[in-house]
Amino acid sequence: MKLTPQVHRIGNDIVAAYLVVTDDGITVVDAGLAGHWRDLEHELAAIGRTLDDIRGVVLTHGDTDHIGFAERLRLQTGVPVYIHGADAARALGTQRYKPAPGSAGGMRPGPLARFLAYSLRKQGWRTSYLTDVVPVADGDVLDLPGSPRIIGLPGHSPGSVAVHVPGVKALFVGDALTTRNVLSGRTGLQPSPFTDDPAQALETLDRLTRLTDVEWVLPGHGTPWNGQVSEVAASVRAGA
Repeated sequence: MKLTPQVHRIGNDIVAAYLVVTDDGITVVDAGLAGHWRDLEHELAAIGRTLDDIRGVVLTHGDTDHIGFAERLRLQTGVPVYIHGADAARALGTQRYKPAPGSAGGMRPGPLARFLAYSLRKQGWRTSYLTDVVPVADGDVLDLPGSPRIIGLPGHSPGSVAVHVPGVKALFVGDALTTRNVLSGRTGLQPSPFTDDPAQALETLDRLTRLTDVEWVLPGHGTPWNGQVSEVAASVRAGA
């Protein structure tokens, strides 16, 4: 799905990953579920590109619905997979996450069933953990198409980050926030479910208010949000 000529979404409002497309190649932000591999191939074909045009993968955190096809892509093409050092163990499968009690946000049978059905259809059960990652830290600017900059947003997980790509006016936020709670069906800017430290996740969003060159805020779950990034932190808190 083309959001702009340089930003494409793989997946849907339930689980999403993104492509940053430039003349120098493609940066993949998050890797969805294992079954999104076919979506990746279809999206590349639609824009006249191939897997060989991908230069790297940047993960916003290490949860299984964000690392889906990353290992397959790494093994097949040799591209590096970047993740904050504090979440490397999650992506490698050596450390499980422990969401805070009550952080699911009020599950409802219908939305939960749709999330589980979609996860099964996209082979969430066969996600492969990474066997090699490149650790990054807050403030790093990566040598990838679009020159993505890492913004540390611990809370959802210790190494949760946003990925800011000023050249395409996009901010990829992973699960630092959501515009659709996949467990309750509630829409609008709000905290993501299954967050390790909900209070910290809300506090660190203030780091986004200073950003410029952002027209799109792109979550891992929910619709892309097109508004003032300076309003994000307050809106998410209001939706908590």
